[in-house]
Amino acid sequence: MARPAGKSAIFFIFITILLNMIGFGVIMPVMPKLIMEVTGEGVAHAAKWGGYLSVVYAIMQFFMMPIIGGLSDRFGRRPVLLISLAAYSFDFLIMAIAPTIGMILIARILAGAFAATFSTANAFMADITPPEKRAGNFGLIGAAFGVGFIIGPGIGGFLGEHFGPRAPFYFVAATGAVNFIFGYFAMPETLKPENRRPFDWRRANALGNFKQFAQYPIMLPIAAVLFFAQLAHWTYPSIWSYYAIEKFTWSEAMIGASLMYMGLMSGLVQGGLTRVAIPKLGERRAALIGMSVTAVGYLCFALADKGWMIFVILTFTALGGLAQPSLQGIMSRTIPPNAQGELQGAIAALNSLTMVISPWIMTQMFSAFSSPGEPFSLFNITILPEGAPFYFPGAPLIFAFFFEILALTLLFLAFKRIQRPRKEDSEDTPPPAEQPAAPV
Repeated sequence: MARPAGKSAIFFIFITILLNMIGFGVIMPVMPKLIMEVTGEGVAHAAKWGGYLSVVYAIMQFFMMPIIGGLSDRFGRRPVLLISLAAYSFDFLIMAIAPTIGMILIARILAGAFAATFSTANAFMADITPPEKRAGNFGLIGAAFGVGFIIGPGIGGFLGEHFGPRAPFYFVAATGAVNFIFGYFAMPETLKPENRRPFDWRRANALGNFKQFAQYPIMLPIAAVLFFAQLAHWTYPSIWSYYAIEKFTWSEAMIGASLMYMGLMSGLVQGGLTRVAIPKLGERRAALIGMSVTAVGYLCFALADKGWMIFVILTFTALGGLAQPSLQGIMSRTIPPNAQGELQGAIAALNSLTMVISPWIMTQMFSAFSSPGEPFSLFNITILPEGAPFYFPGAPLIFAFFFEILALTLLFLAFKRIQRPRKEDSEDTPPPAEQPAAPV
């Protein structure tokens, strides 16, 4: 039965999202070493398996997001979140003890199935907060999202280097179990019985979200921009750790430090600079500048030959964070107010789709150009039967550069199609409250 939620319940939601993002970040510095340990192969082969693990995780999340949301509307927020937490903790325990790559694959499938908790957490906040105060509580979720990704790689890198690649998984499994116990006693049910609805498989359909783009044809060019930009973006979580090991022989701690610095610089730009720069530059100019910087960044990462250069490039590429809030501001005025929620659902589905495609492409390309001579195939299509013609582990970043250039070109053309807003909706209006950015 629903009962009032106190501060402990809000704190529980904050910790839940924080731990989810810590778990996402923890595995990035140590996953290559864990895969190499269970397979007995080198980093190029490990990258292939890393791609498989990312793809199955993304596919499960893509299909489970609307299902989890529908179940929370039918049975309430509390049971869905608690079951997800229990599965989350169990998943990391499986990975900590997994003796084979097959068991790790099963664990990632379970992780993807039960990781779609962000929408339920947002629904929980909406249940307990009056409309005029929801932005502040949604901001707490965004803060947990960002903080978790900043400290997660640091924890993973430290534990992995000093206690082995399995230690971070034991750590996350233990903290997840503690959070489950805390939530069991602290989290109330917030969805009143009269507000529940029957579960409907027809509504629990991720592909149906794409219909929202067709309803607003002016959004189709922007959707294409987002698609190619996100294909490029997922290069980072797909190959960053493998690339750092292959190119610079970085340890887990160094990989974690680089990811922490990436998250910190991104947070400074998106949380501070955007509020000053976007009103002065205008949303369209800020979006073009942000995407241009991002494209140059991919190229610089691919060509860097010293480890210290990575931190310099990260400082520069953080300015790419101007693009996302600028595009959000433009899109929010392009469609009517009563379609904003549908638009966000469509964008989330589009992002999930790119998360399925990009890791597969980027990890297979990294593997091919890190071990020339082995056949290179994508989606069962042999592209280079004799393997890559030369050694160049930065090849996926070059590919991401071209994806970003394509997105930038489409954005420039889209701006020509979108009429300039009225004076009262000028592009110098500050962007709306930003949604949590996808994890790097």
